[in-house]
Amino acid sequence: MRTASWSRPPWWPWVVDAGLAVGLAVVCVLQGLDDDSGHWRAFDATAVALSVLATLPTVARRRWPVPVLLTCYFFWVWQIALGYNPVVTTYGVLLAAYTVAATQPWRPAAAYLSIGTVVWIGAGVSEHTASVAGVVLQGAVIPAVIWKVGDSNRRLAEANAQLNRDREERARRAVTDERVRIARELHDVVAHHMSVVAVQAGLAKYVLRTDPDTAENAIGTVLTTSGQAMDEMRRMLALLRVGAEPVVYEPVPGVPGLPDLFERVRSAGVPVQVAVTGTPQALPPGLQACVYRVVQESLTNILKHAAPATAMVAIDYRTDRLTVTVRDDGARARGSGQTGNGLIGMRERAMLYGGTLDAGPRPGGGFEVRLTLPTLEGDRPD
Repeated sequence: MRTASWSRPPWWPWVVDAGLAVGLAVVCVLQGLDDDSGHWRAFDATAVALSVLATLPTVARRRWPVPVLLTCYFFWVWQIALGYNPVVTTYGVLLAAYTVAATQPWRPAAAYLSIGTVVWIGAGVSEHTASVAGVVLQGAVIPAVIWKVGDSNRRLAEANAQLNRDREERARRAVTDERVRIARELHDVVAHHMSVVAVQAGLAKYVLRTDPDTAENAIGTVLTTSGQAMDEMRRMLALLRVGAEPVVYEPVPGVPGLPDLFERVRSAGVPVQVAVTGTPQALPPGLQACVYRVVQESLTNILKHAAPATAMVAIDYRTDRLTVTVRDDGARARGSGQTGNGLIGMRERAMLYGGTLDAGPRPGGGFEVRLTLPTLEGDRPD
C-alpha cells in the first residue's frame, strides 16, 4: 500500500517571496501616501520609486540574503537622505534583515543588522522633534529582536538538518547490517545446496554401473541443486560487505517454521488468523527465508505497536508468484510502524529476489504489509 505525498516544486519559494515582496511594496507606498506627520518631505513619485526599490529585492532573499539586505539598505538610505520618512520603507529592510539573521552565522549577521541600527538612529536624530532616547531604544531593540528570532530559527534549522543526516546514516547502516545478515543466511542456504550436491554426486558414482537410472536421477539433482546454489552465491556476493564482524546466528526456519511462529505470537497475546489459497509449492530455501523473515518482522511490529489487535496472515500461491499479506486491526500511535529499520530490511529482502513489498495504514484502520515474490526462475534476478 503506497501513500501519496505532495512535495513543493522548486519554484514555489520564489512565488511566495514574490507575492510577499509585492504586498510589502504596496503597503509601503500606501502608508507613505497617507503620511501626514509634516516632519518629512511629501511622499511623491521619487519616494514611491525608492520605496519599491527598497522592497522588491526581497524576492531573491533566500538565494542572496546579504546582497539583498545591502540593496535594501542602499535605497532606504537614499530615501532618507532626500528627506522622506524612513519608517514607511522599513518593511522590506526588516524582512531582508531577518533572512540574513536566519541564514548567516551570528557574528556577521549581527554586524549587518547593526548597519540598520545606525541608519535608524541617524534618521531619527535628524528629526529635531523626535525623542533621542526613544529613537536609540527603537534602533537597538528592533534589530536585536529580529536578530534573536532569526538566529534561533537558524539554529533550529541546523539541528533539524543534523537530525535528518543522522536518520539517513542510521538508515544506510541498517541497510548494510540487514544485507550482511541476509548474506549470512544465504551462505547457510548455499552450504545446504552443496551438501546435497556432494551426497548425490557420491550416490551417482556409487551406482553408475550397477543402477544407471538411479545415477541419472542423482546427476539431475546435482545439476538442479548446483544451479540453485550458483544463484544464491551470486546474491550473497552482491550483498557481502567488507569488514563485517562474524556473529552467531540461527538458520532461518523457512515456510515450514511459520506455524511455530504463529503459536509464539498467539501465546504473546495477539490472535493470528491464517488463510492459505492456491496450491502450496516447494520454494527454494532463499525464498523461504525471505517469506519467514517478512512475516516474523510484521508480526513483531504488531506486538510492539498495535497490540491488542488481531493479525491476519494470507498466503496466496499462484503459478508465477507468491503473495503474503500480513494485516492487523489495531490502533497505532501516529507514525509508529510506518518507517524504520524493520521495513528497510523487509524491502531489501523482497528486492533481492525480484519482488516488491508495500506497507502502510489501511483505510479502515490498522496496518498492512504485502510481499509479492516471483516463483518462476526466469522472473528472479540472477
